[in-house]
Amino acid sequence: MHQDVLDLARLQFALTAGGHFLFVALTLGLATVVAVLQTKATLGGTPLDARMVRFWGQLYVINYAVGIVTGLVMEFQFGMAWSGLTHEAGNVLGASLAVETIVAFFVESTFLGLWIFGWHRLNRWAHLAAIWVVVLTAYLSAYWILVSNGFLNHPVGYASEGGELVLDDPVAVLTNPSALLAFGHVLAGALLTAGFFMAGVSAYHLFRRSPEWRFFGRSLRIGVFLSAPALLVTAAFGGLQFASLATFQPMKSAVFGARTAEIARLQAELSARFGPGDYVPSEAWTRGGGLLMLVSFALMMYLCFAGVVLACFRKTVFRFRLWHVVLMAAVPLPYLAMTAGWVFRESGRQPWVVYGLLRTEDAVSDLSPGTMRLSLTVFTTLFVLLALLNAWLLARHARRGPADTVGLGRRETPAAGVPDPADALPAPRY
Repeated sequence: MHQDVLDLARLQFALTAGGHFLFVALTLGLATVVAVLQTKATLGGTPLDARMVRFWGQLYVINYAVGIVTGLVMEFQFGMAWSGLTHEAGNVLGASLAVETIVAFFVESTFLGLWIFGWHRLNRWAHLAAIWVVVLTAYLSAYWILVSNGFLNHPVGYASEGGELVLDDPVAVLTNPSALLAFGHVLAGALLTAGFFMAGVSAYHLFRRSPEWRFFGRSLRIGVFLSAPALLVTAAFGGLQFASLATFQPMKSAVFGARTAEIARLQAELSARFGPGDYVPSEAWTRGGGLLMLVSFALMMYLCFAGVVLACFRKTVFRFRLWHVVLMAAVPLPYLAMTAGWVFRESGRQPWVVYGLLRTEDAVSDLSPGTMRLSLTVFTTLFVLLALLNAWLLARHARRGPADTVGLGRRETPAAGVPDPADALPAPRY
């Protein structure tokens, strides 16, 4: 394998998979928040609850729509650049990837369409059920992806036939500790992302003394009070994954801990077992990713616990402008932590694509360096454009607020004498 092709293919996968995951995290978290808000509104909430469903729901739909496109792009480059992986391990990975596709692109998308276009057409219980099906299928989609990723990090439930990996124990694959721990970590991280996003957007409007002060005061509190427990759960699952590294991937654990003697011993053992080669992952990427993730966690921890205290005081929520600035600036922190954690998880597995079974260099497609450069340029450009489009749409709709921008759920022909709740503004005072 030409080294340039390997490096370019790895860079392409890192950019596309990491970029797509940023959309997934906010989608999972916001979908859950919207479903809970709609449950409250359906069970007898105020018009304000319904308006919150529509505003935050529209931001969720924007992020989901653009994120789906990035997922399609990532799948395409995965099949093009990594044919060796699908050839060697496709019998194990194929089933989970196929189920994820069915869940995400058929079930989840269908019920999301019912939810988007079902306002004022479905009864309130059917409409509520639709958003909960969307949330549950989004969770299932994430689970099936992590089943595949868990196998790459800790292969179980397989057998080798004719040099290829085949599925031998489906239960072991589905209950892989590497997948289950990552699943809990990702879901909690998604809620953390949604909490910081809600708090940041709300803080922007409160900082500007928006007339929608009641709306965004409540939204800010929801974001803050969601972030703190989500952070603790994320940290708990992250700690369990760290504890399992010594068993599942001892080399990654040794590199992160900078244990030189342990690294040398493991290198000698792996060379004797698998043949000559460098079995030490990049220390800069592995340790750098892990440390950046932990630093981001520490910053979020201080912000979350201070935020819980501050959010208990009404005047602080509406008038503490310095806190509003901090909350706006903190929105990227969960994204930074997730990206760093992903780099740590994937870079630390090298030189294996399936740990201990298939080297990354053996999984790359037989492509020329020129083809890979063209592919990397096209996919990177497309992802950057999609990311910028998503950021612009989210910022535009979030900045304009619920009264000016929300089209989701608005009556096409309002009933006579029945005002649209989105048109009712609270008194502009504090």
